[in-house]
Amino acid sequence: MTMINIHQAKTHFSKLIDAAMKGEEVIIAKAGKPLAKLVPILLDKPQRKPGALKGKIRISKDFDAPLPSDILDQFEGK
Repeated sequence: MTMINIHQAKTHFSKLIDAAMKGEEVIIAKAGKPLAKLVPILLDKPQRKPGALKGKIRISKDFDAPLPSDILDQFEGK
């Protein structure tokens, strides 16, 4: 963890960004009191790649066929 005062942060901002991107925790302080933490923004979700499961899964031909009446009755609470 690196704690740096505001004036030094202004002077070395690019270096602090690089340090945060490498996983270092950078704390910006004023008069020795921590005020802010500099952290990288990480993507929440990985990029999707169409066709990634091609050949790995199979959907049956009757996938969207109507349900049998006994199962349909259970869904409808009958």
